[in-house]
Amino acid sequence: MAFYNNSKEVRKQIVKKINDDILADINKNSTHKLLEYFQNDDTYIRKTAYIAVGNIIRNNEKKLKRVLKLLNELFTHDHHHVRQSVINAAGEIGKNNFPVVEYFFDKGLSDQHHSPRNAVIGSIKKMGEVNPEPVLKWARKYLHHTDKEIRREICHGIELRGRTHPQDILPLLKELQDDKNARVRNTLVHVLGQIAYKEGCLHIVLHDLKNWNNQELVKDALEEIIDVHDRYQVFAALTQKQAKEIIGQMFGGKK
Repeated sequence: MAFYNNSKEVRKQIVKKINDDILADINKNSTHKLLEYFQNDDTYIRKTAYIAVGNIIRNNEKKLKRVLKLLNELFTHDHHHVRQSVINAAGEIGKNNFPVVEYFFDKGLSDQHHSPRNAVIGSIKKMGEVNPEPVLKWARKYLHHTDKEIRREICHGIELRGRTHPQDILPLLKELQDDKNARVRNTLVHVLGQIAYKEGCLHIVLHDLKNWNNQELVKDALEEIIDVHDRYQVFAALTQKQAKEIIGQMFGGKK
């Protein structure tokens, strides 16, 4: 039975059992239960398991070395769900201590399956939101990677930090303005829209775009920003009309 097909009380019991089983595994230097949960077909079971790993480390950092050893053992597993869960567990640890798990993201970016690669993106988002300095420093290394998908994944991954602190990621995004690949370019335009609609963010993004050289890219970004203020009007700090007026004032009627 799928996790969310159970009652709330039963779900609590399942979560407790997963946490207890994983702690027991760690204490025994075993991957038996970790593997069982990490390869489960149910997304929520896997999520409960990798969050449990992060919570165990936060409660007892002395177990970090042992946990990293177990994650390394599982990281070579054939099942993509296992590698995906390892990366997500590393992401939970990286919220507080990125250097010790950096290796997992270096490897995960080039995984042959999209699930672990998506886990890298998700982990960059959640780590970058709360532990931005080392995560963004790491991300910068891959902005000009020869693999277009890696460049796209990095661009997408730093988005969440930019929604609240656009000034932190705009220097990285600017390095991608002349990328010739359509998927990278489209992701860049998308991210610029996503970091421009929250309170206080539009002016920061627009002031930065004024200094970009690729005017065609800037034009597309401005159109996306205007469109985002309509699509996300419930969440946007400004109306689409207000956003258009500000863009018109700053870019001489470009809208």
